Amino acid sequence: MTERLKLNRRAVLGGTAALAGGLAMPAIAQDNKRIVVGTWGGDYSRLLAKNIETPLLAPKGWDVVKDEAGDPPRRAKVLAEKSLRRGTSDIQGVSAANMYEMNEQGTIEQLDYSKMPNAKNLIPAMKYPYGVGHIYSGKVGLFNPKMMATPTSFAEILDPKQGAKLGIIDIQYQYTMLCAGLAAGGKVGDFEPGKALLVACKKAGARIYPSNEAFAQALKTEEIACGVMWKARAVQWQNAGINVQTIAPKEGVPMYVSGFVVPKNAPNKPGAYAYLDAMLEASAQEGFAKDMGYNPTVTNAKVDPELRRRIGFTDEEQTRLVDLDYAYMAKNDSAFKEWWDKSFKA
Repeated sequence: MTERLKLNRRAVLGGTAALAGGLAMPAIAQDNKRIVVGTWGGDYSRLLAKNIETPLLAPKGWDVVKDEAGDPPRRAKVLAEKSLRRGTSDIQGVSAANMYEMNEQGTIEQLDYSKMPNAKNLIPAMKYPYGVGHIYSGKVGLFNPKMMATPTSFAEILDPKQGAKLGIIDIQYQYTMLCAGLAAGGKVGDFEPGKALLVACKKAGARIYPSNEAFAQALKTEEIACGVMWKARAVQWQNAGINVQTIAPKEGVPMYVSGFVVPKNAPNKPGAYAYLDAMLEASAQEGFAKDMGYNPTVTNAKVDPELRRRIGFTDEEQTRLVDLDYAYMAKNDSAFKEWWDKSFKA
C-alpha cells in the first residue's frame, strides 16, 4: 500500500506541462476516485497513510497518491498552475501561515464546511474560510532540568545570561524572532523589540544550529541547556530519551497549525472534501496525537489523560495560546530573513 500511495513528482510535473500544451489531463487526475495529495514526505506522509488513507479512505474505494516535497516548491507549483483549468493536485498540506499566503494569492478554494460532516466537531479556531486545521501545537520554552532551574518565560530562556547554554535553530528564524519579540515586550504583529535581544544573546555565546535535528543532538549531548521549540517536537525528543522539559511561557504560547487547503482548480474536489472529512475523524486525530505528539483539532477525539498532559496545555495554559498575525508575517518574511542572515547570524 505504501508504494501505491507515492506519486512520482516527474509524473505530476509532466501533467502540468501537458496542460500547458493544451493536451488532455493524464488519467491520474481524471479518475474520480483518485485523490492527489501534496504533502511533506517522511513520517508525516507515512502517518497520513497509517491513520487516514488506509483505514478510512481505501475501504470506500478512494485511491490516494502523493506529491511529496517541501511546502515552498509545492506552493510555487500551485501558483504556477493558477491559470490552468485543471491543476495537478486535489489537496495541499501547509501551515496556517502559508494557508493565508496562498489565499492572498487567490490560488485556493473557499471551503464549504457543509460537505464535511465531521467539521461539526472542529475547534472554531481551526476552521479557516480557506483551509482546515489538521493538528496543532504551541511554541514553548524547553530546558534541561539538570542544567538549569525551571524558567517561566521566553525572557528567561532568551536571556543573554544563558550564554553558550542557549541554542537557536536557524530554520526557525521567524518563530525565534516572534518569541524574542514577545520576551522584549512586543506582540505577534511586531517582532522589532526582539532584535536587540537576539543580537545580545548571539554576542553572549548563543549557539546556532542549522536544523531541528542538530538542535536535538546538542540537547542530547548537553552542549546546550535551553531554547524554544514546538511542544510536539519536544515530546518526540522526550520519547527518544532526551532529558528535556517544557514550559508554557507567561508572555503567551504562539500556535503552530498544520492543515490542508484545496486548490481552486483541483481536478477532484469531491475527493478533496472526502479527504478533509476523513482527516477530522476522531480515530485519525487520536492516531496523530499518539504518533506525532500534536493536539487534535476536533473535540470528540479521545486522548489518554497522560498523553494529553504531555502534548497539550492545562486550562490555564490554554488561555495563553495566541494565534499568529499571518498578514504581518507574510508581508515581512523577506525582510525578516535578510535581517536574520545579515545582521544576526553575521
